[in-house]
Order: sequence, then C-alpha cells, then structure tokens
Amino acid sequence: MQTRATPATAAPLERFNTATAAEATQALLACLHSRAWAHRLVAHRPYPDLPALLAAADEAAYDLSPDDLTEALSAETLPTLPEDTYAAAHTALSAAHAAYESRFGHVFVICLDGLSPDETLNHVLTAIRSRLNNDPDEERLVAAEELRRLARTRLTSTL
Repeated sequence: MQTRATPATAAPLERFNTATAAEATQALLACLHSRAWAHRLVAHRPYPDLPALLAAADEAAYDLSPDDLTEALSAETLPTLPEDTYAAAHTALSAAHAAYESRFGHVFVICLDGLSPDETLNHVLTAIRSRLNNDPDEERLVAAEELRRLARTRLTSTL
C-alpha cells in the first residue's frame, strides 16, 4: 500500500483526509469508540471542510446499531468534575453513577460542552437523577444522542 507524506504545516482536516485509513480510524476512535462509525467516516473521505465532516459524523452516529452503541458506551468514562469540588459532591455523584450503571448496564454519558466549571456538578447531578427515571430503551436513545454530541465536540477540538 502506498502512503502519501503529509506536510507538518497541513491543516488538521487535510492531515485527516490524507492520513492512512488506519491512522484516520484511530483518530476517530478517540472521538467515539465505534468501529462502524469510524470506518464509515474514513470511507467517505476526503471532506471539503469541518462542517461536512461533522454532518457525516452526525449521520453515522444516528445510524449506530445497538451493538455499535454498546461498543461506544463501553469505552466511555465518567465526566470529570472540577478539582475544587467538595467531597460530599463526589460521594453523591458516585452513588448516582452506581445507580445508573446498575440500572442501565453502562456508564453515564453526558456532553458538558459550553458549561462553565461552576455549572458542571449541578448539571451532571440533575441529568443523572432525571435520566434514572427513563426506561432502558428511552435511555439508550438519550445516551446515543449524548455520544453524538460528545463526538462532535471531540472532532471539533481534534480537527
């Protein structure tokens, strides 16, 4: 297989468009750990601009099968709290996460894009408590939407 050298000064999207399939797939898996999602985006390169890539990423995320969603959810980690969050909040959040994982079988995912550090804790606690009331099918839809939003945020910051 022949590879093309990419200049160090190339824009991130250009580097993504010209990377080997394996390199591009690895970059995408860091944004959303679904092989089907990543392979679909790699197969449709090159993208003319970031909005085109984001639109393709959204479409591919909406098309995740239940198994693809399970794969993506299994690689997610809990959202991090600001360093100065007090111990009682960590305890409350740990209990909420444990209840969520027990009920739904996967980690709680939420996109915190655009929130200030001061808003993070309350937003996460409110969301997790609210989502604990969802039935499993409804929660998979909500989790899938949060994964899609996380992938967009990660792609935007990566590229």
